[in-house]
Amino acid sequence: MRQLYVYMNDCMAGVLIEKNPGKGYSFRYNDKYLSSDAPAISVTLPKRKEVYESDHLFPFFTNMLPEGANRKVICRSLRIDENDFFGILTAMADKDFIGGVQLKRITDDKY
Repeated sequence: MRQLYVYMNDCMAGVLIEKNPGKGYSFRYNDKYLSSDAPAISVTLPKRKEVYESDHLFPFFTNMLPEGANRKVICRSLRIDENDFFGILTAMADKDFIGGVQLKRITDDKY
């Protein structure tokens, strides 16, 4: 199981989890974030207490991935399968993303 923190404008919004490589994902908002006035991270993932579940990586997160030649270069240099979307997101975690949503590796028990 692989996990990443999801931040919105430097506030921890929730946790994205890959249950088995490529076979099931979930996203859960942090209770503190839910009770705040902060916006949802995406229109397709409105704030709610229930966990979001999917057989495929949520399109919102898939859209954060590099495309084309950039993806090929990143995957080749880091030795990541181009179809391992969660692996690519993990490799990009803790780096700059475009927009207010950032992904960070889990290195403690904050959640």
